[in-house]
Amino acid sequence: MLKKILIANRGEIAVRVIRAAREMGIATVAVYSELDRNALHVRLADEAFALGGQTAAESYLNTEAILKAITDSGADGVHPGYGFFSENPDFARAITAMGVAFIGPPPEAIDEMGDKVSSRKAALRGGAPIVPGTTEFCTDAKEITDFGTKFGWPVAIKAAFGGGGRGMKVVHSAAEVQEAMDSAQREAKAFFGRDEVYVEKYLTWPRHIEVQLVGDQHGNVVWISTRDCSAQRRHQKLIEEAPAPGLPDGVEEAMGEAAVKAAKAVGYFNAGTVEFIFQDGEFFFLEMNTRLQVEHPVSEVITGIDLVEWQIRVASGEKLPMTQKQVLAARRGHAIEVRINAENPAGGKFLPSPGPITKLVAPDGFGVRFDAGYETGDEISQYYDNLVGKVIVWGRDRDVAIARTIRALKEMVVEGIATTIPADIAILEHPDFSAVTHSTKWVEEVLDLSHIGTAPIVPA
Repeated sequence: MLKKILIANRGEIAVRVIRAAREMGIATVAVYSELDRNALHVRLADEAFALGGQTAAESYLNTEAILKAITDSGADGVHPGYGFFSENPDFARAITAMGVAFIGPPPEAIDEMGDKVSSRKAALRGGAPIVPGTTEFCTDAKEITDFGTKFGWPVAIKAAFGGGGRGMKVVHSAAEVQEAMDSAQREAKAFFGRDEVYVEKYLTWPRHIEVQLVGDQHGNVVWISTRDCSAQRRHQKLIEEAPAPGLPDGVEEAMGEAAVKAAKAVGYFNAGTVEFIFQDGEFFFLEMNTRLQVEHPVSEVITGIDLVEWQIRVASGEKLPMTQKQVLAARRGHAIEVRINAENPAGGKFLPSPGPITKLVAPDGFGVRFDAGYETGDEISQYYDNLVGKVIVWGRDRDVAIARTIRALKEMVVEGIATTIPADIAILEHPDFSAVTHSTKWVEEVLDLSHIGTAPIVPA
């Protein structure tokens, strides 16, 4: 078992890992930028090392500074969290070259699944259905035009090494291709350091459904649950739930099996998520996130499995604690997670709202959990992700979970910054959400947020 873990991250996920490690009797090491000197994750860790700088590039993406902190602290394991270096195979290789355990998948699996083109090939090897698209990078606009002509418009141009909607452009006609391709490549280069793109058919009203899985270093892989993450804006998730509701008989099991096969096709171990899009009774492989995701708690809540604990045990060389049959037998009820972002949703604009949190009162009560990286008096910086925290709610069924989540959000108090709470409540109270007729485009195309306009807009 690992003895000391350095968390190469900040905010909510750093706090989450520190707490899990503490329960396991493992010492923790935090790293921090100048802006995060007094942050919650720094206050909770056993040790903390300064990275310097303010921006992510100067601190949490400063490889040299992080590697020095690992050496100086004597950590024998590194948890990357999500974002930053979590899906960077070179970082994983640098960690393992030091003789330190990387609490994540092998670099080779990150390489193959991080490239959206090669991940499609891996999915095909595992027998997972994929959306029609190219299995090679697109190097000129004609390839995209020919694809659109063959399979029909619209199509999506996507960054091969990206995610989170960055570097993705939807094209409705041949006349838009060149400009959209140039824009996608520029955005991909800016966010991911590489400008390769590919194209695939764009579905018009899909749901986003993903499968949480965990594998060990002995060849075992199990899927934990499905999650529905269709409530999004700008391709970024707002609300997630588990298990995915309203699926036809047999579809959830088929998704789980397809996810496991895709993971095994690349020799995957540790936690990961295979994302699918679902429309008209069919599902298609979208991509694999080779890390722990923001929404992992909903899978934990319905199974009683601590996924961070499992990550640490797998990185220590242990076998998975449960079989596939045991995991599925452990599932109970329904869970919903709401991301509380420092954004003003007035008029559906979701403008950033950084600044000091003058008051934060977390929701409470039966079945309510709050994972956060901030407390009253802390400040949301313009330089980092604006996730304040996550409200995670369990109910014996979906209706109870929805009602309990609405109650929890209405009791929550956040002052000093605007948050997405009013939009979250509007989503949960909408009949389309209850009926599971929403899609990944529903928030932007259907949901009316015109009544939200009282919160102050604080420009970033």
